[in-house]
Amino acid sequence: MAAVPKRRISRTRRDKRRTHWKAVAAAMSKCGHCGQPMVPHRVCPACGYYRGREVVQPEV
Repeated sequence: MAAVPKRRISRTRRDKRRTHWKAVAAAMSKCGHCGQPMVPHRVCPACGYYRGREVVQPEV
């Protein structure tokens, strides 16, 4: 026997449950090498440095 809802969930009730589903902007920090904004704990896309070392060559 399957669990089947007895009544249809109204749009209001459904939307009340989803009020906390929000998109959050990615946190940004400043690159310690070039000062450009970057996502923390990732290689800087502008200069290619991570934790004081050049990891990748930046795209020109």
